[in-house]
Amino acid sequence: MAVTSYTEEFTSTVSPARLFKALVTESHVFIPKAVPGGIKSVEFLEGDGGAGSIKQTNLVDGGKLKFMKHRIDVVDIENLYTKYTLIGCDIEFEKVESVVSEIKFEAAPGGGCVCKMTSEYHVKAGYELKVEEVKEGKLRASGLFKAVEEYLVAHPEECA
Repeated sequence: MAVTSYTEEFTSTVSPARLFKALVTESHVFIPKAVPGGIKSVEFLEGDGGAGSIKQTNLVDGGKLKFMKHRIDVVDIENLYTKYTLIGCDIEFEKVESVVSEIKFEAAPGGGCVCKMTSEYHVKAGYELKVEEVKEGKLRASGLFKAVEEYLVAHPEECA
């Protein structure tokens, strides 16, 4: 199985701790509020949000996907770091076995946050993954980040 990696970096005026709370430790409560037009609910199928938990994100009707399941591999609150694996969804990926993502939230010079995300696409034997084929996932990730950031800026009491 081949592995194809992509790294992205997002910047924000929101503090690393607030973004980490919104996107990681309180995501099951916060994300459906911040992205009501895209995410219906987030629920834990197993565990309480710590390492080993299985989290299902239910998307609004009408899109390509109805749900995605992630296994949470690491939640490091002190270092604002998380690692999780996409382990399933309602459609079968022809070429991809799994996607492992690592996200680190760091303080930006002058305030705010730099979010560094690395995704490893574990490609099934005999297939090749092209950049264009992961573009939609990358756009979805950046869209979620920006929507959460905008919500936090507009609601400074959230995830404080």
